[in-house]
Amino acid sequence: MTTKLILLGAGKIGDAILNLLSHTGDYEITVADRDAERLQYVAQENFPNVKTALADLSNLAEVSALIQGHQVTLSACPYFLTPVIASAAKAANSHYFDLTEDVESTKIVKQLAENAQTAFVPQCGLAPGFISIVANDVAKKFDSLRDVSMRVGALPTFPNNALKYNLTWSTDGLINEYCNPCEAIVDGHLRETSALEEIEHFSLDGIDYEAFNTSGGLGTLCESLLGKVQNLNYKTVRYPGHRDIVKMLIRDLELGKLERRPILKDVLETSIPMTKQDVVLVFVSVIGMRAGRLEQESYAKKIYAQEVNGQLLSAIQLTTASGICAMVDMLVAGKLPQQGLVRQEQASLADFIANRFGRYYAS
Repeated sequence: MTTKLILLGAGKIGDAILNLLSHTGDYEITVADRDAERLQYVAQENFPNVKTALADLSNLAEVSALIQGHQVTLSACPYFLTPVIASAAKAANSHYFDLTEDVESTKIVKQLAENAQTAFVPQCGLAPGFISIVANDVAKKFDSLRDVSMRVGALPTFPNNALKYNLTWSTDGLINEYCNPCEAIVDGHLRETSALEEIEHFSLDGIDYEAFNTSGGLGTLCESLLGKVQNLNYKTVRYPGHRDIVKMLIRDLELGKLERRPILKDVLETSIPMTKQDVVLVFVSVIGMRAGRLEQESYAKKIYAQEVNGQLLSAIQLTTASGICAMVDMLVAGKLPQQGLVRQEQASLADFIANRFGRYYAS
């Protein structure tokens, strides 16, 4: 029996989600977007079991009507549409999934989930998303926790500009991460920290990287581990020198101010090309007590772009899309709670990696 699913947003990540879900034969999919050209592209791709709908996804009444009759709703839209889509999903009694890294939008999703009859699963994808599943899995192996460090980077395989970076996903989401406050647990207390700060340098496989605070990557893990860990933090990984240029744009030129972020978006999208030749780096390190000794355990993984069902997917497309698709699959299979708020760390890493979509993280 197929599951009726609606995907809102036909952009780079939406395209990858359609690729993964449509070829299973287990989902009957409607994809909606306000961009007629994007929907025309989707139609030309001839994804099986997919139909399109042109819609204004900022209109609550229109989105609510679209979602009616679909058991599952996926949002691959910018964070500012999250409240509308989540509200519409609740009104339609549909399970809800999104990819947002935005803390304020997620607070609204949590409120909607409180008395919902369906599951609300925000912050799926890579970070937030898979990184929390990994961190929680490693943390559970310890008797008590001291430090949990989470590092994620989506990087060009062949960097050749001053930023040593290419656009690989949502520009709005990228700016959000660089500008908004970050969460962390410091000495056992929940703290708000500044984005772009606390820079560190490290090497992996002979390649030098830098990492610094960015917003949203922890998802709900601060809430889940508060009182259980002394220090918990998340940092984005880039090639050395990237942070200093971004900090100049955002702080010195004040392009991080809310009213000036459209200028920053235009600058980035005009000047920095997209690429599908990228690599996703996932690194988690946990220090704690185990059997009476202070020990450290780490998890490191690199995922590269690859061809899936005849289509080349960038590493960030593949990891983000497979993250949300795996969570949908697991919910349909009864391996996740069926109502209320579902946190990423409630998913078992073993179940996730065993999933037909989650396996891309293990390859």
